[in-house]
Amino acid sequence: MAIETCNFSDSAIVWTDITNPTKEELEKVSKTYNLSSYTLIDSLDPDHLPKYEEHNKTHFFIVRILQHSHEHEQTVRELSSKIAVFYNSDFIITIHRTAQPIMQEIRKNCIKNGKLETTGGMAIKIIWEMLHSYELPAIKLSDKIDYYESKVFLKKNIPADMIEGMYYLKRKAGLCKKLLLLTNEVVNSVKVEEKDLPALQDVRDLHLKLLTLYGQVQDDANNLLNIYLSLSARKTNDVMKILTIFSVFFMPLTFIAGIYGMNFKFMPELDEKWGYPLALLAMVIVSVIIFIWFRRKKWL
Repeated sequence: MAIETCNFSDSAIVWTDITNPTKEELEKVSKTYNLSSYTLIDSLDPDHLPKYEEHNKTHFFIVRILQHSHEHEQTVRELSSKIAVFYNSDFIITIHRTAQPIMQEIRKNCIKNGKLETTGGMAIKIIWEMLHSYELPAIKLSDKIDYYESKVFLKKNIPADMIEGMYYLKRKAGLCKKLLLLTNEVVNSVKVEEKDLPALQDVRDLHLKLLTLYGQVQDDANNLLNIYLSLSARKTNDVMKILTIFSVFFMPLTFIAGIYGMNFKFMPELDEKWGYPLALLAMVIVSVIIFIWFRRKKWL
């Protein structure tokens, strides 16, 4: 476990930042600051989703910051990292399993420079940085949608692995939107002082913007996936149509050839001088009739 503490400038407010704590270490912190044991259990769960609670005049919330480890994240844990925050007017405690660069940035650029004066203001800053981590991925997902659209509509030969890429894109957009929807409780419930209200409004605006972006990406991904499947089905139908047309043309011809290929003894046509040309002529006439019928039905 790594614990770092610092005081807000010209204030007695203490910030305690804890990285990868054990259960026993958290219990010690709990006794020091009179924290709820139930919220501590939540802060230890690596898969816990965003939430907000209030116990003993201490505010508690969990948010998840995006941290991309590889291209195809499939679970909330792979896609994001949890940050648990306890705060009241006298202290703020942040707990996370992995080192978070945003904590160092807040300490260096906001705490030491005196830009943050209240624990509520710092809570808003953490939420802002967390939401900001969703912004660039949303833009990248939107760019991928444009790339796949050009592949679907402008390329004659669509790559076979494209369906897999669109699935991962849809999956990632859906997970991000789910996390943002759950974060809505935190954004709307967090308590701050009056001077921090403008910052809170900025956070709410950013949250709404991100929800709109990911909702649009998810809708575009669903529509593109349906279009891709429709085009694939259409190509299959075109192939089946061609095969069906050929089979319709050759079925009567094969029937005629089969009849005169039986070579029974008493078949008068076999002894006719013009039997062979007449059989060919019959085949041509049948083919012409089928062609005219297909044209009238507008199948050709």
